[in-house]
Amino acid sequence: MTLQPVKGALPLTEKCHHYDDINEVPWDLQKYWHQRYSIFNFYDYDIRLTDDAWFGVTPEPIATKIAKDIRSHNHSTPRKDTIIDLFAGAGGNTIAFALSEKWDRVIGIEKDAATLACAQHNAAVYGVADAITWVHGDSLDFLARLKSTNPKSQGKLDPSLRVDFSKTVLFASPPWGGVSYRGQDVFDLSTMEPYNLETLHEACRPMEHALFLPRTSDLRQIAELVPDGDNSKVEVVQYCMEGASKAMVAYMPAE
Repeated sequence: MTLQPVKGALPLTEKCHHYDDINEVPWDLQKYWHQRYSIFNFYDYDIRLTDDAWFGVTPEPIATKIAKDIRSHNHSTPRKDTIIDLFAGAGGNTIAFALSEKWDRVIGIEKDAATLACAQHNAAVYGVADAITWVHGDSLDFLARLKSTNPKSQGKLDPSLRVDFSKTVLFASPPWGGVSYRGQDVFDLSTMEPYNLETLHEACRPMEHALFLPRTSDLRQIAELVPDGDNSKVEVVQYCMEGASKAMVAYMPAE
């Protein structure tokens, strides 16, 4: 089956919630609901999330800062004009990339249909629905088709989704395997599920990519991704909100 852009907006389902009252919110989400305006400043304008999506949404101030920090076509050689959000979720980072107006093209990929419907709806709330190309599919499958030199595999990706590797930046905010990472002083990135650090890095090569990782990630594991004798550097940035670190981003150069 050919992987294609989503045409129109997917319908919101019963999994696409907007909670107005704490009594409606499942107990394990109440902490996040209290932070709803940090997650989406426009929450009251009918922002929708699936229950699982609450755990993975990047708070809006951090998403905005990351969108500002990632090098665009104005600050890079060769000129970068496309960014692909590999794990779009409910749209937090994808929307921030579109709002930055730094990119000629923003592509958001999400595997779960209900979550993707939320992302499309939320993009409309922020006024950037027409600025994003959405793909309903698995991000690693997308990358495999994109990089394949096999004509049969190439034919399984719609031509409109093909990009110039030298002009594209990938952003990956993958699942971290639940909230158990918070109990670890140094998080072992080889244990991330369903995709560990090495799997993600291999999937993203040779394109420039930014990996959104737990704040306690093992920096030695990130440093090992740079080949011996390579003059390239990996920039690692801790992103904080209200004085507390929320996550780190490793900015990996193109190969």
